[in-house]
Amino acid sequence: MEFIAGLSEWGYFGLFIAAFLAGSIIPFSSEAVLGLLLIAGYDSWGCVFSATLGNWLGGVTCYYIGYLGKTEWIHTYLKIPEEKLSKMQRFLKGKGSLFGFFVFIPVIGDIMIVALGLLRANPLGTLLSMMVGKFSRYYLVVIGINYLKEWFPNLF
Repeated sequence: MEFIAGLSEWGYFGLFIAAFLAGSIIPFSSEAVLGLLLIAGYDSWGCVFSATLGNWLGGVTCYYIGYLGKTEWIHTYLKIPEEKLSKMQRFLKGKGSLFGFFVFIPVIGDIMIVALGLLRANPLGTLLSMMVGKFSRYYLVVIGINYLKEWFPNLF
C-alpha cells in the first residue's frame, strides 16, 4: 500500500507508471492510484489520459513481446502457462485485431495481447482497438469514482 500511496504523490506521472505496470504482465492496481488522485482533486481528464497512455504502452510492450518472441520465451520469462497461451491462440486465430479492445479484462487481457502478438495480428488495428478499450475502461472507472464522491461525500 505504501508503494501505491507513493505513486499517487507523483501525480499524473505516478498514475502513468502505475497504469504501465498494470498494462504489462506485472499484477498491479492502477485503479487505486487513480482513485487517490481523484479524491485529492486531480482533473478527471488528466487522470484518464495518464492512465490510458500508461496502460496502453504496457499493452504495446506485451504485444511486441509476443510479436518478437517465441512461445518458450513467453512461458519462461513472463510466466504465462503454455496451455493458457495455446488456448488463447486457438480462440483468437482468425478473429482479427478488434479483439485488442478486450485486453483491459483482468487476468485474460495480458494473455490475450501476447497471443495477438504471437499470431501477428495487424499491429495498427490491434493497438488502436486496444487503446479504445483501455480508454473506455478508465473513463468508466473515473465516472464511477466521481459518482461515489458525489453520492457519499462523507466517505472521502
